[in-house]
Formats: sequence, structure tokens, C-alpha cells
Amino acid sequence: MAEETYRPRRSVLYMPGANERALEKAKGLDADALILDLEDAVAPDAKEEARDRVCAAASSGEYGSREVTIRANGIGTRWHDDDVAAIATSGAAAIVVPKVDTTEDVDRVADALAAAGAPAELTIWAMIETPLAVANVPAIAGHERLSVLVMGTNDLVKELHAEFVPGRGPILTALSRCVLGARIGGKVILDGVFNDLDDADGFEAECVQGRDYGFDGKTLIHPKQLEPANRVWAPTDEQVDRAQRIIAAFEEAEREGRGVVTVDGRMIENLHVDQA
Repeated sequence: MAEETYRPRRSVLYMPGANERALEKAKGLDADALILDLEDAVAPDAKEEARDRVCAAASSGEYGSREVTIRANGIGTRWHDDDVAAIATSGAAAIVVPKVDTTEDVDRVADALAAAGAPAELTIWAMIETPLAVANVPAIAGHERLSVLVMGTNDLVKELHAEFVPGRGPILTALSRCVLGARIGGKVILDGVFNDLDDADGFEAECVQGRDYGFDGKTLIHPKQLEPANRVWAPTDEQVDRAQRIIAAFEEAEREGRGVVTVDGRMIENLHVDQA
């Protein structure tokens, strides 16, 4: 199995592209991935300077094993085309595109990347933030240049005329549909942000919910959220031990020509070995 299949994206932290100090601090944070933001976190009169700054950061090679991505301004904004052209050759791992509604949106970005000379390994992360996007997730996830779907739950709640409530009941249907669509397309999907930085228990509960729903990790807005996200989306020592025993038992049964494998009294099949 390809190494990329198991690339961890437990914690994906937004960093404001206009804040040089924040970009420097990110080099030492325990985040699996970073989204250097040119959209919401940057004022209109600072967009161009921020673009130069995040592209320089992405090309610096100073972020270690962290996956560095850049969020462009949205399709149709006056900054979008220049953002895409700059990100294409920045050395970033991916361009994060807000408010993707259709496969045509992804096509447009992919064509612009190609025209700007982007390397094949630079992929697209599409943000799912509208009812139309949720309806089109299976098709969007099937695009060959797209690697990750990112839930934009703040905008989705707004677009649905819903409310933020503990447990996220008003958007659970949308969240589940998006996970289904991501799996149909064979792509990674990240849960949306949690806004209340003072509610540590609520944040951890939402991490557990997202993990249980099938999300591969969570987007974050503050470094204090890194530890809980990394912990929740990492296997426990007990899970690792059981996984190792499942693999060992299955390999032993194959060597001995046995068709039945049990671990801890439970029947083991190929799917359990894949999960292990």
C-alpha cells in the first residue's frame, strides 16, 4: 500500500498569512499539516504582501515533516487568479480552495495550475461550505487532482440557516453525506473548526464525534487545539497491540494453511487485517 495512504492529517492548523510571527511559530508546532491562509485571515489591503509571504514560507523547507498548504481567495474574487498562479510554483503541497460547489470549480483551478506550471504533485484541497457542495461531494471527490476535502462548517451552518448547538445536530446529515462522498472518491476528509477556544471539553467531544463519523482529522484555529486532536485521532497503545496481534495471527494462519483465525475470541477476516 502506498505510503501516502497513511499520511497523518490528524491536526490541520490554519495560520494567518499576513502574520509573520505566526508563520515563524508554526515551524515548531506539533501539527500534521498547516493551512497558510490568504482568505478570511487577511485584510483586503494586505492580500498581496501576504501572498508573497506564504509562498516564501512554503518554499523555505523550514517546516520539517509538516504538510504545508496555502488557502487561496475564492473563485471569482479579484485576488484568486494571482493566488493560484503564485501558489502553483510555491513549493506548497496543495492549494486549498474555498467554497467549491461543483466539479467545474475544481476543473477551473486545475487548469489554472497547469497553465502556471504547477508540478503534478501539487494537489487541490476543496472546501465544502454550501448546500450545493454537499449535494455534489461524490462528484467533487472523484476529481483526479483533488486529494482532500475540508469541511467549512461555519459557512455551512450559515447557508443552512441553522444554529451552532452542542453535538452539531443540525448539520450531522451533511457531515455524514460528505464522509460518504469522500469514501466513494477515495479521498481524505477533514472535519471543520471548533470556534470556542475556552470550551476544552466541547472541543474534545467534537473531535471524538468527528473521528467516530469517519473524518481523517480536524481543522484547527489555535495551537492549544493541537494536542487533543492529535491524541483523539491517534490509536491508543491497546489498539496498536491488538492490531499487531491480528496481523500476526492472520500471517501465521496463512503459513499453516488455516482458513479460520480468531483473536480474543473473535473471528478475523481480511477486512479486519486491512483495518489493523
